[in-house]
Amino acid sequence: MVKLRRTMMYVTGNNPANIMDAHLYGSDSIMFDLEDSVSIKEKDAARFLVYNALTTMDYGDTETVVRINGLDTPFGRDDLEAMVRAQPNVIRLPKTETPEDVLEVERIIQEIEEKVGIEVGTTKMMAAIEGPLGAMNAYEIAKSSKRLIGIAIGAEDFVTSIKTTRSSEGIEILAARSQIVLAARAAGIYALDTVFSDINDDEGFINETKLIKQLGFDGKSVIHPRQVSLAHEVYTPTDKEIKNALRVLDAIEEAERSGSGVIALDGKMIDGPIVDRAYRVLELAKATGVYREEDQNE
Repeated sequence: MVKLRRTMMYVTGNNPANIMDAHLYGSDSIMFDLEDSVSIKEKDAARFLVYNALTTMDYGDTETVVRINGLDTPFGRDDLEAMVRAQPNVIRLPKTETPEDVLEVERIIQEIEEKVGIEVGTTKMMAAIEGPLGAMNAYEIAKSSKRLIGIAIGAEDFVTSIKTTRSSEGIEILAARSQIVLAARAAGIYALDTVFSDINDDEGFINETKLIKQLGFDGKSVIHPRQVSLAHEVYTPTDKEIKNALRVLDAIEEAERSGSGVIALDGKMIDGPIVDRAYRVLELAKATGVYREEDQNE
């Protein structure tokens, strides 16, 4: 079954209450942040809190991600030492600009795994692209390590670095978004979109989520529990989409039974890409719980 990463909810690493309750809101992933949302004087406390949460709490099926500080800061190496031992599902690298950034973190992770007796390769990674150099290197980054399960865009740093600001239309990050999706698809990994910062603008959030879904992103970063269900609704296949996908598969079966080399539905040819999309719809429908294979036979 396809792995759902429709939503990755940010959780500030120095907020004990949020750390304890984060998995209750239904996001596919939760990302404990040790970087931008934590002040310098609270870095050590946040690391301690997240480490203890990961080693003592049961987050169930919710994927756990930790965003560490960069290795160019005094905190990055300490974050890795603690988090590799804590074993979240994924460690997220901030401000990734080159494949060497990924490989440097990977080398340190492997050192720690070997040192503490964790099977090498267990710790997965995600890279956040937050500047023009990272966007230009997106494919090289995406294929740099077998540990990398996805790449993400961080828009706030990105727009600052290209000397502009964010707009409701998002035109200023369209090129970077497209580059990241293409790189992720070429490398066979996930693509995650940036946050929508206005938690009171549900319509704006839904419109942006529809846009990034259409662009090809697997999901969106969220900063408030209310955004989770909104994003999931956008990513859940509709009854119409499910029925159309089933009709496509029925047409394939009928063509095979009749020995026909031509597959058509409603007067239109069905080719490979249409079939692939039909299977993708049903995979998402199964993963989101709105469709079961036995439903097809009822």
